[in-house]
Amino acid sequence: MIFDFVKNAGEKMMSFFNNDHSNEQKAEKITEFINKMGFNVSNFAVTVDDDQANVCGEACDQATRERTIVAVGNVEGIAKVQDEMTVTETIETEAPVFYTVRSGDTLSKISKTYYGDPMQYNTIFEANKPMLADPNKIYPGQTLRIPGGKTTVA
Repeated sequence: MIFDFVKNAGEKMMSFFNNDHSNEQKAEKITEFINKMGFNVSNFAVTVDDDQANVCGEACDQATRERTIVAVGNVEGIAKVQDEMTVTETIETEAPVFYTVRSGDTLSKISKTYYGDPMQYNTIFEANKPMLADPNKIYPGQTLRIPGGKTTVA
């Protein structure tokens, strides 16, 4: 499955997404970034073809798989993520919603839209850790994982 992201609205990793660096170097940096996040993914591998990252490996659970995809997709310069990951532990859960942050959004505002309660913002914050270090620091173009979100937003 391919996931779309906003290409120029992501983690700036030493400005390596330019014509001076090979796709292999980009993949190395993304792998370092994912390893730094501490996700429980064995045999993680990524290849980059211009603005598309292809990820594979075995995540410990579906939430970790989704967090990994979102983290890779939120790297500046990546517009698409091809997911070829598998999951070790399959537990029936509600499918998450992936939401692209807009100007003026806050986690509370997004929480009110998806859960009907702005005080549930911490659910979204926790679902996006460690990519998010502060619930007050989100930016337009960033994609967030909304677990169990009930509303679809146009």
